[in-house]
Amino acid sequence: MTRRGFLGAAGAGLGAATWDSLVGHENGGRLPRLREGKRPRVGLYSIGHERYWEQFPGLLERLLGYGRFIESRMKPWGDVFYAGMVDHEAKARRAAAEFRRQDVDIVFCHAATYGMSASHITIAQDCGRPVVVLNLQPAAAMNYDKTGTGEWLAQCVSCCVPEIANAFRRCGVPFRVVSGLLGLEETPNVSVTDENTAARPEAIAAWREIADWIRAAGVVRTLRDGRMGFLGHTYPGMLDMYSDFTMITAQTGMHVEVLEMCDLARLAETVTDAEKRRKLAEIEGMFEISEDSPSDPLAKRPRPEQLDAACRLAVAQEKLVGEFDLDALTYYYRGAPGNEYERLQEAAILGYSLLTAQGVPCSGEGDMKTAVAMKISDTLGVGGSYSEIVAADYDRGTIILGHDGPFHIGIADGRPILRGMGLYHGKWGAGVSVEASVRKGPVTMLNVTQDGRGRLRMIANEGETIDAPILRIGNTMSHVRFLLPPARMMDAWFALAPTHHGALSVGHNTEVFRKVADLLDWPYDSVTA
Repeated sequence: MTRRGFLGAAGAGLGAATWDSLVGHENGGRLPRLREGKRPRVGLYSIGHERYWEQFPGLLERLLGYGRFIESRMKPWGDVFYAGMVDHEAKARRAAAEFRRQDVDIVFCHAATYGMSASHITIAQDCGRPVVVLNLQPAAAMNYDKTGTGEWLAQCVSCCVPEIANAFRRCGVPFRVVSGLLGLEETPNVSVTDENTAARPEAIAAWREIADWIRAAGVVRTLRDGRMGFLGHTYPGMLDMYSDFTMITAQTGMHVEVLEMCDLARLAETVTDAEKRRKLAEIEGMFEISEDSPSDPLAKRPRPEQLDAACRLAVAQEKLVGEFDLDALTYYYRGAPGNEYERLQEAAILGYSLLTAQGVPCSGEGDMKTAVAMKISDTLGVGGSYSEIVAADYDRGTIILGHDGPFHIGIADGRPILRGMGLYHGKWGAGVSVEASVRKGPVTMLNVTQDGRGRLRMIANEGETIDAPILRIGNTMSHVRFLLPPARMMDAWFALAPTHHGALSVGHNTEVFRKVADLLDWPYDSVTA
């Protein structure tokens, strides 16, 4: 076995969940990010029995080494505050006070060896933050011929976990457990067995779980500190989308900033010709400008005046985000035919698609809940494109998901296309729209809905986008093959009473979405997992 001093390459293995590593794309990558998710703050402590330290010299130092390894592995995903060994109630109170001072979002209890639950339960009670118990054994198996009591205690991590679970449950403390192997890359000199378990599936799976819990905590912080813009009103008659601003604030922490179309019109008046030229150059480098559609007489090559209006408004939309310090936005406007605000609305889809890829997700039709779903997806670095069911393709076994915008350019399959639209179906006016598909491969549809009592719920369904033709009508469309065939999939999905829009993200993300729902105390459902 390979040996060395304790930590070794502790940061190796599963990397930080960043936008570039997960969904970086040549199109979205050219856009400056206007908003990034908040970095989560993590409390970590180890537990053990204070009587052991005198009985078994060196054991405390060894277990603290394991704790520092965990701290190092966590750092790519958040700011970690390690309280060391908590083996007495007084130390627990000091650790809890420090975690409160550091405003941690989540607390990890590292079961380093047997430790009495009474010696540390104060941390969970006083912090009021979600708790995850780490049941990570250093070695896959003990060296039975050479292992004495002290060596066994370094591997005896699971012994106290049932006690912790029982104590937490009886004290009303919600908890989660991650079990597996510690994942060291080298065996400490003090060990008599092989502790190089980094490549073991039990270590890889455990660290994926830990990363997801920390990333989920980052989503909760981002929402809690976030500002949602509500511009205009909800599309009249869509009862599933109507939401209470106070409900959104109460259950996400987001402030809802009510905006008026005159705010956008005022900023549009400030846009200069130079700003429009820069925006046009940005767009031309990112999009393919379409010719007339061969199938739809409404979908034409964008006229110069349409592109000019879209570029002008895109600059104004970016200014709106800056002036009101927005982290997400939902919008819709219907007014008298031909009025000034309708002309602004006609040019809106391009700019809102750009903002969505820049960390400010924008949902159409005044759908706040889907803006939340898009923000969750974007914070996790997996995209989140505004989508609904377009149709089923029973021949290919797919459900087509898309919309007339906004689209998340950062997860596009190739260069998105700009089309001029003679009209927007079901809406008023005409303008420029985005035609694109989400990149091929694993995807997850995230839906945030609510029940009859106003409680937010999360639904996440996994599938795979496939190469298949789409309509050339200026809408986003992706063929998604779910686990179930289309008819059964839709029956099961609709039985969960979703909002009819959702956020289409890249990758299979149901497990991390489930953790976000857990930390937000929302019910969670899935057809596929």
